Amino acid sequence: MSKHKVVEGATCSCKLSEESLTDILKVKTQSKHFGNDKACANKLLVSTKDIGKTLEKNTFGKCTKQPLGNGQYNLCSVDITKWSGFYEKITLSNQGKILLEDSKATCSMGTPDCIEIINHGQIAEPSVQNFKRANPDVQNKINPLLGLDEVEKEKPDFNGIEQM
Repeated sequence: MSKHKVVEGATCSCKLSEESLTDILKVKTQSKHFGNDKACANKLLVSTKDIGKTLEKNTFGKCTKQPLGNGQYNLCSVDITKWSGFYEKITLSNQGKILLEDSKATCSMGTPDCIEIINHGQIAEPSVQNFKRANPDVQNKINPLLGLDEVEKEKPDFNGIEQM
């Protein structure tokens, strides 16, 4: 099975977080390599060079590696030091390797691979070509309201017709 590449907007969590909060990945190291969207202009690929404070809020809540006593913990401040489980065969212009959905990060306060990707950030965007290739019988059984056979019909041309 192929793995999804991670794009900006991916959701991460830390196994050392007491509250199991998530945060969103931001790309700060490159601006020309995109993934997922049809126009290739909205979702930057995340790479191994995206380290440091590269999350939206840079926190996963209270960190169990930073006890204060009485069962209380300090607020975590995410500082990614390295990534593991990346795609080795492609190097981006920033000299980073593309992250995959099962890549993991190490935080300066945590143990190795304590931060994991919960959602890779990609969203399926069907195109007209996908609908043209789809089997209408199967699609109509899955979603009878879609009316896939209507997609292939030519739209009538009403140019030159007067309205009443």
